[in-house]
Amino acid sequence: MLRLWVVTRRVIFPAESICPILARLAAGETIEQILEAHPRLTREAILAALDFAAQALSADVIYPIAEKVA
Repeated sequence: MLRLWVVTRRVIFPAESICPILARLAAGETIEQILEAHPRLTREAILAALDFAAQALSADVIYPIAEKVA
C-alpha cells in the first residue's frame, strides 16, 4: 500500500492524519485538547495540517467529496 506523506512547515507526517485533525478542530476541540489526547502530536504538526489544507483549497483544484452511505 502506498503511503502519502505531507511535508509542510518543516513537519513531515502521514497524509491520512490531516482529516482527523481538521475534523476535531471543526468539532470545536482546541489545539490543547487534541495535544492532550494525542501526546505524540505537536502544535507545529497541527498548524502544518491547517497550512496544508489552506494551500490545497487555494490551488484552483476541485476535490470530489465522497457521499456517506447510511
